[in-house]
Amino acid sequence: MFPSLDITAQAIRFIERTTYADLPEEALIIGRRCMVDTAGLYLAGSREASVEILIGDALDQAGREDAPLPGAGTQKVPAPLAARVWGTAGHAHDWDDTQVSHDPAHVYGLLTHPSVPPLTAALIIASREGIVDGRELMLAFQVGFEVECKIAEWMKPRHYRRGHHTSGTVGTFGATAAAAKLLGLKGDALAHALGLAASFAAGIRANFGTMTKPLHVGRACENGVTAALLAARGFEADPSVLDGQWGFFSVMGEGLDLDKAAAGFGAPLTIIEPGVSIKPYPSGILTHQSMDAMLKLVIDHDLKPEEVERIRFFAGKNIIEPIRYPIAQNHLQAKFSMPALLAMIILCRRASHHEFEDSFVAGEAMQDLQARTDVINDPAIDAAGYDRIRSRIEVVTKDGRTLVQEADERYRGGPSNPISDAGLDDKFRMCAEGVIDSEAQEELLALVRNIDAGADVGRCMELISGEGKAP
Repeated sequence: MFPSLDITAQAIRFIERTTYADLPEEALIIGRRCMVDTAGLYLAGSREASVEILIGDALDQAGREDAPLPGAGTQKVPAPLAARVWGTAGHAHDWDDTQVSHDPAHVYGLLTHPSVPPLTAALIIASREGIVDGRELMLAFQVGFEVECKIAEWMKPRHYRRGHHTSGTVGTFGATAAAAKLLGLKGDALAHALGLAASFAAGIRANFGTMTKPLHVGRACENGVTAALLAARGFEADPSVLDGQWGFFSVMGEGLDLDKAAAGFGAPLTIIEPGVSIKPYPSGILTHQSMDAMLKLVIDHDLKPEEVERIRFFAGKNIIEPIRYPIAQNHLQAKFSMPALLAMIILCRRASHHEFEDSFVAGEAMQDLQARTDVINDPAIDAAGYDRIRSRIEVVTKDGRTLVQEADERYRGGPSNPISDAGLDDKFRMCAEGVIDSEAQEELLALVRNIDAGADVGRCMELISGEGKAP
């Protein structure tokens, strides 16, 4: 038996009926913060080699002049191609926000990076349709964000454990919902858009640590836009695709949590409760508490790289399995390598996208420290459960000391310990450095911070695409 709560019908009603006036002020405040964060990541990602390849591919294909490309000037390309590039840029550094769950049985990797798919789809459709009202953009973003997060929250952890990358699979629904909202799809057309999204959804964890991992999110954005545009033309799909024996939940995750799903969409909005984490480091969210722990150890003991004899990192399978590279050879692998990330903190006392360079990661200092790092599965940490990220670091020094630091389970950047607005602005400026000049940075920051208070969406797109580019 595959019991159904008519999830597809619930999603359709939520997308159709939600208005800007329905959005609580707290959701709007958090939404603006997520947009500031993502706007900076589009800019930082535009300089990644993977994104430059996609930009070249999109420009070669050309076609309809629907939307520009991040950091690439004024030339425009068809909406799906633009969405692929913007979405990949937003996730290129693995620095985009992450949804939160308080379910102790939840696997962290099952949670999505929720902002890039719906914001990208909304921006691209707004550009295509000439929509300049930031309130419409905010509404579409919030609707897509909620649909994406609830599907991820309700899925059984088996989805992620089997090797699916949720930001690619479930992210497709977030992009589809946002695009469909701006296009005004309702009823059967909206159901068909979701049906198309289910068949488009893809992404496997084998590609973590490669260019293809961020492309999963780019394809989610591209596919979401494509699904909405095809449905608007009358293309048909299964109208109840989330439900039943052959529906998305059953096929991709072997079911769903009926108790949680019974609450429905928007009750409450996930962006408010349990909330969203804005990432302090451009690496997998599972690594951040441990990186903060290493930074604290280094600063408290004024530890110098030349003093380190060996590093022992103790963690549970929820960290060790996905953060899987024993020695990273390049910056993409480093995002999923605890030895690399801990070595980076020891060597630099920080880890921004400026440290994630192939030449640095492959350099002698990084390779040496990684080789002297042991990653150890601790059964006691596993037994404590996966509702929090737990780890312990032991650094053995050359003079015989053993320095120990437990990770703080209260995640920096999460709802209980958020990054301040000033800290978020600093992250934005760091991301924008070298892509657009300081004047354009401040204009874009002000526009996004006031996106639903009369800001011009078109001008935001112009700035991210490269007008005001640094010399």
